[in-house]
Amino acid sequence: MKAGEMNIDRVVLELLGGHELSTQTVALALPGLNLVIRSNSDQLLQSLEHYFRHVVSSPAEEAIEIIAIECQPVDLGIEFMDWKREPGKTGRKDSYHDFPGGRLVRKVRTGMVFLQSSAYVIAAGPCLRNDNQVINFITSQYMNWLQQQGWLICHASGMVKHGNCLAMAGLSGGGKSTLMLKLMDDPDMVFLTNDRLFIKSIDGVVHARGIPKLPRINPGTIVHNPALHALIPAEQREALLRLPVDDLWHLEEKYDADIESLYGPDRIGHEALLSGFMILDWSRNSSVPLSVDRVDIREQPGLLDAIMKSPGPFYLYPDGNFHQDSASLQMEPYLEVLQDIKIYVARGRIDFDALAEYCLDLFLQKEGNHGK
Repeated sequence: MKAGEMNIDRVVLELLGGHELSTQTVALALPGLNLVIRSNSDQLLQSLEHYFRHVVSSPAEEAIEIIAIECQPVDLGIEFMDWKREPGKTGRKDSYHDFPGGRLVRKVRTGMVFLQSSAYVIAAGPCLRNDNQVINFITSQYMNWLQQQGWLICHASGMVKHGNCLAMAGLSGGGKSTLMLKLMDDPDMVFLTNDRLFIKSIDGVVHARGIPKLPRINPGTIVHNPALHALIPAEQREALLRLPVDDLWHLEEKYDADIESLYGPDRIGHEALLSGFMILDWSRNSSVPLSVDRVDIREQPGLLDAIMKSPGPFYLYPDGNFHQDSASLQMEPYLEVLQDIKIYVARGRIDFDALAEYCLDLFLQKEGNHGK
């Protein structure tokens, strides 16, 4: 297909490839939005239904339809441009091609192709082998909708206790997931989100929402948390612990932490009131003990670099235009929403036990304030 000959109908036909869709579907009910997933693979649908089981519902009359085609990598015969990665990220990951009516995104390493448009949402390629990319594409539809409704996307985790959310931000590999799962040892703690948090001021109160995606964690997080040991065989854990510390924490392997299987039912939430932000600016190599300070984000706006997040290549603005990788992120909307939120910075040597205890104290302080 030549680029000049592309239109939405031709692209859809190419991606569907004549595959017959299953009569089965998976319906998801998210706060404010319904999704329905269709596929030519019953196996993929069953896998997705299990993964999203905490939000699976009966089909709704109005829902965004997502089609996932299990097939060999699709060659559309067009050139893709690399999507510029965020600071600190290396290697090629996404490439894209815009055409009238839509955007195609291709995963460089796997060959998966995704169509994002206002009329069609399609994933095509070896979906079963790359189901994590299909899951990300599905959750991107909810992320798009949230941003179109005025929610700000944050590169942060979120934990909830008694209706209050403490968000945790930091650069990738900074320990957000490890700290978050450490806090899950508290039986009253609820998981909200792992890496994408959305915030919005509603009638003067800041709300936080998560996305229905399980934490994907590295081996370093697993071997240092007994609650997660079941994710890796004992012999492999012992071998991992013999690695140099920096090598262990920089392994690219990822494992899904199934919250309900690990911690029990009713431990996943969807929305809460945002009570604080903990920014992780610490290091394993620091010789200085851990310290935590409350800061004024307007006096240290550079800390927003750890919080703000690009909408990414799938984001379609309400005006019908796609987000561009050259677009700069705007600080002011974040500063406005966070102006009355308590912001803390953890510096010095990484100490998950000590910081988890500090975070639990913050939750207790919030509960005490409500009781006054």
